[in-house]
Formats: sequence, C-alpha cells, structure tokens
Amino acid sequence: MHASAPWFAPRAAVPRERARWLTLASFLLPLLVWSAVSYLPFVWHPMMVVEEPGDVGYFRAGMLVERDQFLVESDKVEAAGGALPTGTRANPVYLPAPHQVATAFYTSFTEAPTRASELWLHQSLWNSIQVIFWGFTLSSLIGVPLGILCGTFATVSRLQEPFVEFFRYLPAPAFGALAVAILGIHDAPKIAIIFIGTFFQQVLVIANTTRKLELPLLEAAMTLGARRLHLLLKVVVPGILPDIYRDQRILLGWAWTYLIVAELIGTSSGITWFITQQARYRNFDNVFAAIMMIGIIGLVTDMLLARLGKRLFPWDSSKEREQA
Repeated sequence: MHASAPWFAPRAAVPRERARWLTLASFLLPLLVWSAVSYLPFVWHPMMVVEEPGDVGYFRAGMLVERDQFLVESDKVEAAGGALPTGTRANPVYLPAPHQVATAFYTSFTEAPTRASELWLHQSLWNSIQVIFWGFTLSSLIGVPLGILCGTFATVSRLQEPFVEFFRYLPAPAFGALAVAILGIHDAPKIAIIFIGTFFQQVLVIANTTRKLELPLLEAAMTLGARRLHLLLKVVVPGILPDIYRDQRILLGWAWTYLIVAELIGTSSGITWFITQQARYRNFDNVFAAIMMIGIIGLVTDMLLARLGKRLFPWDSSKEREQA
C-alpha cells in the first residue's frame, strides 16, 4: 500500500521508508552540488592557482588569480618569447571544498588556535549556547504565561497584544547600544537581544495557539464550576501543552538567528567572534565548519526535543508528532 502511495498527494502522509530516503536526499543534494562546484573544473572554477610563475614578474607560486588575467599574462609572455606560467583551475579562496571543511571540523577541536587572542571552537560554541539558553529561557518564563493569558481572556488580550504587535516590528539589534549602556559589555546585553527578539513573537504565537483550544471544553469546565485559575491549570494548559511545546521548538530556532547580531554587541566572544576572526585571516574552511556546526547543534537539539515530546505527550496523536 505504501509503495503505491502517490508522491504529491496534498497533505498525505509519506510512507516511513520513503520519508527516510527523502530526508537523506535533502542533505545529499546540496552536498552533490557543492562537490560538483568544488571538484569539477568545467562547472565553476573561475580562478587559477599559479604553479610556476614563468616570466610573469608579479606571479608567485601558490598565488590565486583570475583566470582571464592569467590567460592575458600568458599571452603577453608568449608574444615576448618568455617562459609561460603554469597553473591549475580553482575556486575562490572563500569556497573551500567539502573535504577541507570536514578536515576543519577535526582540526578546530584538536589544534590549538594560532593566535593568543583566539579561542577554541568548542569554547566559542559553549559561550554562544549559554547566551541562547539564558535569553530564551527568560523570554519563555514571561512570554509563555502571558501568551496563554492573552489567548484565554479577551481583556488581557486587548490590554497586551496591541503593544506587543507594535513592539515586535522594532528590530532587536536597534536596542544594542542601549543594552550595552544599561547592562555593560559582557554577556548580559547579548542575552537581552535574544530576549527582545523572541519574547514578543512568543506572546503572539502562544496566544494564537491557545485560541485554537475548542471553546466547548472551556464552557463545559465553567459549567461544572471551574474558577479562572483552575480553568487555566486543569483545562487550558493541558489542552494546549503539546502545541506550545512544538511552538517553542520553532521559536528556539529564531533565537539562534538573533545570536549572530547579539554577539556583535559588547565584548567579542562566542561563535560569531570565532567566525569573524577566521574570516579575517581567510581561514574559510574554519568559517564553513563553524557555520555548519551551528546548524548541526540546532538540528540535533530539535531532534532530541521532538523525541522528548513523544514521551512527554503520549496522548498527542497529531500528524506533526507522527512525522517528528
């Protein structure tokens, strides 16, 4: 039955075996494109690596030059009867090949930084994870309860949501200078940017999720004499908890997107500082490795949270849970 299931049926569940292959393909296809660009000269190799400079005065072995420039200089030398330069086609220095990035994954954790001002990759990652944790945790501690109240009581919604709607359009990085002036130059302003970037979105998302709870459930509880606090704790929260959990997984991804901007504020630290330093010294293999490491941490975290959600909410039978 699964084998004959249509490939593009609207909202139809994908058979498990096919889903695994599609998941694998979603990673393999970009990797194949990257490999083709890196290893096949006829696809995209606009530069030349000089092997022997010949009689071109400013060429040096290992120098990376534009292919057109290399050909022009070769023509000039040939016309003058001099020794021709030799070289191989290559990509720009900012596009390392997959094997170079794979090597950087290993060396970033095993080889000490070459400069005293630099940190190990794992030190930078740990600093960033702490900023994400505290910023998102503080945001959730306030944003989730407020969102539930807004979604349950129209009075709270009218009092809070208009301002939240207004404030969420203000870019969080705009508060960077103010955060530094108030909180200092260390991690506190970075945590504040993560907080600002996720809090107002959280309130609105959680409020909308709360409103999806079926009204007859609330009416039945009130008919049976449930008071406001009892209604919230015994009916509303259990009814929307699996959906809130999924919302938080998505919102955690938003927190990571604000990290790069947040870490440009105050003292230089975290994964952003690592990426900036490596890019400054043209170690683009380390840059790619660090960027991919962020994605790996985010993906693994989300997968672990998805599995945890299945254990925390076994009664949740939604399609999202089945596909998680």
